This record gives sequence, structure tokens and C-alpha cells, in this order.
Amino acid sequence: MQPLRALVFDLEALADVDSAGHRAAFNAAFAQLGLDIEWSAARYRQLQALPDERRRVAAELRKRGVRTECDVLAELLVDEICSAKEMILDETILDADIAPTAGLVDLIAEAFGAGIGIAIVSRGRHTWVEPLVRQLVGEGLVGTVVTAADVADTPGANLYSAALADLGVSAQDSLVFAGSPANQRMAMAAGLPTVLIDGDNTANAPLRVADCRRAHDRWQESPRPSAA
Repeated sequence: MQPLRALVFDLEALADVDSAGHRAAFNAAFAQLGLDIEWSAARYRQLQALPDERRRVAAELRKRGVRTECDVLAELLVDEICSAKEMILDETILDADIAPTAGLVDLIAEAFGAGIGIAIVSRGRHTWVEPLVRQLVGEGLVGTVVTAADVADTPGANLYSAALADLGVSAQDSLVFAGSPANQRMAMAAGLPTVLIDGDNTANAPLRVADCRRAHDRWQESPRPSAA
């Protein structure tokens, strides 16, 4: 039985960055570009079934009947919206009303005290992800922060695998807190035991180190699918 040596958190599990950060930035971008679109929290959750932001924007434009003269112009409009959103997010994310998920900062502090490594992963830009992590968690507790840019030059690279490499641990030594089913699938594809944290099940999540060790041990004891 491998001991638990690391906890890896999606930024989306650590805090509601999607709704309070990304959704708000998109709504500001729509307004800036004169588009009569405003995503509610419920609508944004629906769109998150799509794997990337460009496809979400394109789906919304089609639903709203926003037409352009050709596919190229439609692509340019999507580009313009996403670019405006990224600029707004960079400028506003640290001032947004983003609070950490209840119990997770205490868990991180307890794990750090127990000698367990802590990593945060995110598809966001490193320029705002790292200061946001410090803002949410404090200084000195997180051993590594990995963003999409850190693995962009490595084909097939996985945020979780990169975080484990930085911490010097293996997948069997670790437990992931994923903030969405998509991130959960990515972590599991890297061979990591994973707990899903969302608005429906946070209260049942392992929020003490002892709970994390039990969840990690149960995963190790469970049968694995055959590679055949």
C-alpha cells in the first residue's frame, strides 16, 4: 500500500473561478462588443458540457441567431469575444468576488503540516493563476502551480502528470480534488485517484488528512480495469 504523499487540486475545485471569474468576464466582453448576451450561472453550467470556450461561444451565437456573412467572419467574431474576455479576466480576476471552497484551505494547511505536498493545476494563465492561489490559500503552502502554458510544448502532456513530476511523487502516492467531471476524467486518465468537488457533493468530500488517506487507500484497494 503506497502512502499518501501529495494532494493535487484543480483551481476550479479550490474556488468557483468559472462562475465568479470566467462567466463574469465573458458577460463583460459581450457588453463591450455590443452583444445582447448575458450568461446566467445556469446557462454557463450547461455550456460547460462543451470542452472549450470557443465552442461555448459559437454555440451561444448560433442559439441567439447571431449571423455573419460567412464562416470566416463567424470565426473572427468568436476570436474577438474570446480575446476581449481574456483581457478583461486578466484585469479583473484578482478583484472578483472569489472565495475558497469551504474546508479546503484548512485541509491544505493540515496536509502541509503533515508533510504532504500540495499542487494546484489550472488551464488559466500563469500570470493570474499563481497570484490568485496565493490570495486564496496564502503564502508558502502550495509546492507547485501548473498551468496550460507549462505543458504547451509537450505533446500529450497532462497537467496532473506535470504537477506530480514537480512534486517528485507518483500517481499512486497522490489524491486529486477535481472541480468538474472533465477534469476528473483527465486525472483518472493519468492514473490518479480522484475526488470530484462540486456544489452538489462538497459536504461529503474528504476534508481532513485522515479522510484523504482513507479515500486514497480505498482507491488502491479497488480493482482496476483490465488493459485488454
